[in-house]
Amino acid sequence: MKIGVVGTRGGWSSERLADAVAEKTGFRLLVEMDKVRLDLPSGRCLYEGEDISALDGLIIKKIGARYSPDLLDRLEILRFLKERGMPVFSDPLKVIRVLDRLSCTVTLQSGGIPMPPTTITENIGLALDAVKEYGRAVFKPLYTSKARGMFMLEHGPDAREAVERYAREYRLMYIQKAVDLEEGKDLGVVFLGGRYLTTYARCKTNDSWNTTTASGGRYAPFEPSQEILDLAYRAQSLFGLDFTCVDVALTQAGPYVFEVSAFGGFRGISDSSGMDAASLYVDHVLNSIR
Repeated sequence: MKIGVVGTRGGWSSERLADAVAEKTGFRLLVEMDKVRLDLPSGRCLYEGEDISALDGLIIKKIGARYSPDLLDRLEILRFLKERGMPVFSDPLKVIRVLDRLSCTVTLQSGGIPMPPTTITENIGLALDAVKEYGRAVFKPLYTSKARGMFMLEHGPDAREAVERYAREYRLMYIQKAVDLEEGKDLGVVFLGGRYLTTYARCKTNDSWNTTTASGGRYAPFEPSQEILDLAYRAQSLFGLDFTCVDVALTQAGPYVFEVSAFGGFRGISDSSGMDAASLYVDHVLNSIR
């Protein structure tokens, strides 16, 4: 069986997933979407001499090295292959719904999932009103991962300049009230095929406002309560992804969901539990295709 992996060369999770496919099928193909040619109406989709439209399936691990609206166009190519009958994991249309932070947030809020208070606006004055109301706020680009482009802002005399600078780069501002994390940690609650797999914690090791490993955070094992599991299950079920991670914040007001990941990561799972999520994901894909 020939299963391709859509990812980035040199990316740890992409390479691990491609290796896991090769270990189970004898076929290895890591597809970088910026080097793909889709030919219409024939439907041939060419990558380095391989017609990936003739494969038995594709697994999407990463659409590009950096999140941006351009990734939506790459997902449309994969949506075309999916609608021509190719099994694609996760379904590109479902990935599109979660890749954009605002789309993900609207779906979560409409589904009754508790999140930190959030403001969406294009107006600088209204953004400043939100910062004043929240006291401390996190500005988040709509397309990002691992907190890239995010920053914390406190209400004060320097706030206007910071908001104006941010607005020059991002037309629409996504502003979320900063929440204090219990014990300086938040969680990644992982689901495979809609079933709970494991949970890991991201823990602060310094005075950074976020817990990402890029900011010095570390992964650790964590046993979630049933309340957390139920909340994360409800959140991921709104999207129907084959593999995902629900980011949950632990606060004195109770658990909040930050987001549902478009792709989910393998590193936190491996470092916290030793579990080989890539291998399990490939088993899920092969069983689904069969």
